Amino acid sequence: MRAVLMAGGSGTRLRPLTCDLPKPMVPVLNRPIAEHIIHLLKRHHITEVIATLHYLPDVMREYFHDGSDFGVQMTYAVEEDQPLGTAGCVKNVAELLDDTFLVISGDSITDFDLSAAIQFHRERQSKATLILTRVPNPLEFGVVITDKEQRIRRFLEKPSSSEIFSDTVNTGTYILEPEVLDYLPDSQESDFSKDLFPLLLEKDEPMYGYIAEGYWCDVGHLDAYRDAQYDGLMQKVSLEFAYEERSPGLWVGQNTYLDSSARITPPVMIGSNCRIGPRVQIDPGTIIGDNVTIAADADLKRPIIWNGAIIGEEVHLRACVIARGARVDRRAHVLEGAIVGPLSTIGEEAQINPDVRVWPSKKVEPGATLNLNLIWGHVAHRNLFGQRGVSGLANVDITPEFAVKLGAAFGSTLKPGMHITVSRDQRNISRMVSRSLIAGLMSVGVNVQNLEATAIPVARALVPTLSVAGGIHVRVHPERFDHILIEFFDQKGINISKAREKKIEGAYFKEDFRRAQIHEIGNVAYANQVIDIYGTSFERHLNIEAIRHSSSKVVIDYAYAVSGAVLPQLLAKFGCDAVVLNASLSLNTLTFNDREGLLNQLGHVVEALKANLGVQVSANGEQLILVDDAGSPIRGEVLTALLTDMILTHHPRGTVVVPVHASSAVEQIARRHDGRVIRTKANPTALMEACQMNPNVVLGGSGEMGFIFPQLHPGFDAMFCIAKLIEMLTIQERSLGQVRAELPRICHKLYTVRCPWTAKGALMRQLVETHAVDTLELVDGVKIFNQQHDSWVLILPDAGEPLVHIFANSSDRGWVDETLREYRMRVQEFVDREQGLAEARMEEAY
Repeated sequence: MRAVLMAGGSGTRLRPLTCDLPKPMVPVLNRPIAEHIIHLLKRHHITEVIATLHYLPDVMREYFHDGSDFGVQMTYAVEEDQPLGTAGCVKNVAELLDDTFLVISGDSITDFDLSAAIQFHRERQSKATLILTRVPNPLEFGVVITDKEQRIRRFLEKPSSSEIFSDTVNTGTYILEPEVLDYLPDSQESDFSKDLFPLLLEKDEPMYGYIAEGYWCDVGHLDAYRDAQYDGLMQKVSLEFAYEERSPGLWVGQNTYLDSSARITPPVMIGSNCRIGPRVQIDPGTIIGDNVTIAADADLKRPIIWNGAIIGEEVHLRACVIARGARVDRRAHVLEGAIVGPLSTIGEEAQINPDVRVWPSKKVEPGATLNLNLIWGHVAHRNLFGQRGVSGLANVDITPEFAVKLGAAFGSTLKPGMHITVSRDQRNISRMVSRSLIAGLMSVGVNVQNLEATAIPVARALVPTLSVAGGIHVRVHPERFDHILIEFFDQKGINISKAREKKIEGAYFKEDFRRAQIHEIGNVAYANQVIDIYGTSFERHLNIEAIRHSSSKVVIDYAYAVSGAVLPQLLAKFGCDAVVLNASLSLNTLTFNDREGLLNQLGHVVEALKANLGVQVSANGEQLILVDDAGSPIRGEVLTALLTDMILTHHPRGTVVVPVHASSAVEQIARRHDGRVIRTKANPTALMEACQMNPNVVLGGSGEMGFIFPQLHPGFDAMFCIAKLIEMLTIQERSLGQVRAELPRICHKLYTVRCPWTAKGALMRQLVETHAVDTLELVDGVKIFNQQHDSWVLILPDAGEPLVHIFANSSDRGWVDETLREYRMRVQEFVDREQGLAEARMEEAY
């Protein structure tokens, strides 16, 4: 049998270690990852290996040559022009694959029983067998579900945290029949998980998942790289060591000198031709490459030191990586998670702080303390984007330096000369961050239309009007008042897709930005008549006469936000009788308690003035809470149901889009009006996209997130919602109290349980496996229906916190209370059991 070793990866998330090495050639236990894979193949009698190369192909060819020194026959296929993707690179060598063959990723460490997997493939007469494994946190991998016969029924490539439905993942190792390559186009980029496997499922080709026992680590980022090293040294994975074991847990190469006063506590690996000086302290977990010098009194606690490094006297290394040929001078400290790139020098008494990365051939001056990556900016986090954009503590995580870099990363994904809008709320912190973003955009040759302080619905509406490539909006986070939230729009004003987010993250993490020449620097212009442009569209989608002749008296609390500078002008133009509260701009941030105080005040004013309704606007013009004529607030699920009823009364047979966890009152109301309900994932982008994809949608959103009127623009808009509400109340001749009284009586409750990230995937898999398929819905999380279709329980992992939300919904309050109690106990017991197992594994490891 032949094997295809996919070795073309550049390893951008392992930078700076992969600046001059392809990822498969990065050493683990002083041998390249690819060499460990070849040893694994040879153990299972696979000796014909075809390596597909793209990034720095000569490095691998010069190391392995024809493979004879390693007991295999090596053939190389280089993707000359552009990477062809995981499947495209295999299609490229199809003429060499005339029988069953194995495909294995060049960037993983594993000891799977490949022979057993091949036997399984042949017994099942499979066309494609994916070798699977179970992992605690499946977010970085393709998740797979199989049936009882282990035939693959569903998979999802790299899910978000709320999409997890299993902890069984694709390891990137496949056993294939050559005819499956006929489904792929020639000389085009294609991917196994995104292109070939979905097509095989669609064609009902036999495709199976073999769940392998053993060790597997995808060395896709720096933490995983360190874990693979330490696990190998502790023999958690079966690897061939390059050196003899001199004493239990101590592997030492040839011609290495260890001073008699050096204190070495195994497990430790020390390469060939090394010099370990007097009184050196080497702690368990330390890995030292070939030709390394460690001077007197150095203190090494679990560092990974590559070949040719020089470590000076009294140097302290803490769980860091010192790459090839680097030098760390006397009394310098390199702390946990830091990376010193190849051929770099750390001066005497300098300190490299945790997680800081030094690129190749750089020099840190003696005595310097490095808090930032040496190239530019702060430590790179694994993910920039959360569920709603990029957020972090104001002026701690989201700083001017960070924003400049983020603006440059976004701009680098666009063509030079393109135009982007930038807008913000009225606060000084948002002004500071938006200006830094503008500087980053300009530096890569992107032009900016600065909308300045603008309500976010106005900003979204203007993006398509101004014919720009997208937009950025900066505001204080609507739910975390010490945080800044930065949102990115596409050319329609919708939040950008996950794929676009990944591109921006890639540009940010690589720190390899396009630099515009002086004459190419972007321009900044200030848009004119912003409110007039928005107002024209606003007016076009309303029955102005109905509003003008309305007898409704409305009290609106703007909570000191920029929407107070927009809506009063528009309502005054329509002759609406509106009493305005707190419309002046404030630079202070309102806490939750502040808003509740203002809401209470609003209720009293509505009662005192005998107004028909009150409204509090929040989230920079996106969200609202209603107050009825009795001064009682209407929010959450009741607000969702109320708006749904009013809009479907106005537009019978219309379609309403709501998140997966919204109350089933929405379906009951839709049935009254011959309408339709679409449920989406519980995030704003999913709601916006669904509203745009379905032309019959008249309303989207929820009381929690806000409401979308897709005919106006694709975003949430509390300001238009207020005007539409006045119009509908007038035409329908109803009060809020009357509408509320006619709503279905549904009990809808929520309970939240703490759940570690590492347990979420296993929890979702357990729920899927223990319920009948016809009772499940996997739009987002796991929803389980009762015999009554409007009764259900939803277990939804939180996208940003180690939490799981349990929603129970029914017209039967007793069923809701009993079901919520049952699943709360079920989830808590599962979490406790998983934590107990994790603690036991840790004790066993120590």
